[in-house]
Amino acid sequence: MKRKTAKDFAPEVMALFDHYVHGAIDRRGFLDAAARFAVGGVTASMLLEALSPNFAQAQQVKPDDPALKTDYVEYATRGGYGKVRGYLAQPAQATGPLPAVLVVHENRGLNPHIEDVTRRLALEGYLALAPDALHPLGGYPGNEDMARELFQQLDQKKTREDFVSLALAFRAHDLGNGRLGVVGFCYGGAIANFLATKLPDLNAAVPFYGSQPPLEDVPAIGSPLLIHYADQDEKVNAGATRYDAALVTAGKAYQTYVYPGTLHGFHNDTTPRYDERAARLAWQRTLDFFAQHLRT
Repeated sequence: MKRKTAKDFAPEVMALFDHYVHGAIDRRGFLDAAARFAVGGVTASMLLEALSPNFAQAQQVKPDDPALKTDYVEYATRGGYGKVRGYLAQPAQATGPLPAVLVVHENRGLNPHIEDVTRRLALEGYLALAPDALHPLGGYPGNEDMARELFQQLDQKKTREDFVSLALAFRAHDLGNGRLGVVGFCYGGAIANFLATKLPDLNAAVPFYGSQPPLEDVPAIGSPLLIHYADQDEKVNAGATRYDAALVTAGKAYQTYVYPGTLHGFHNDTTPRYDERAARLAWQRTLDFFAQHLRT
């Protein structure tokens, strides 16, 4: 079956889906508003189903790929909730110290898509760990709507403390080479920006369409940044120009790319917001960036 793209839907429907994904409206709110675009035997429920993640269709690396070793691990953290569970992937036949990368999910917790992205990094020779911010609330529940609802119950101050503590512990992993990067998407992009301000020894940060940190925190950034923005992402992009200016003023090393014609979430290949050309380019840039800064 041919993969649907954003062009298969009215722009208004894509905007509604963005509001729905980010919790501005609930499922009923989406269905009610999308009903006027449901024509030709297509219902609002069918529109939502077509827009929702298809994890199986998008999977690039099988969980049992023989080239990889994967496991779920737990880290005790200082402050925060006190414990974080994550998905760890590494090359099965690793012969030496590996550069380490944290992979931070969107606002739905550690779902199958983020696990797949983690495996993609491991196939490139990285020790990759995807933490689940929802672990204190039982973990990713297997349902995107439930995950979004749970996410709103998190104490983000505690969650961010956990991420800082986890990053420090993961950097010291026995299989690591002592260098650490972070890549995050949407919520995870904001966490990547946040960690760059909190970890002076972070070696590389790659936020995908993530909100920017407070500008007063920019001077504390120690790592180089590779920043990916979607072209049509009004909310996130509202702070981009000021962030760039603050990075320049503070003398920070960074690169910013805006991908023409793309929507928020363009790298996530489980939904029609995915833009294959832009996603491949952004991912290759990410791999090149990590190779430059994380390999010794």
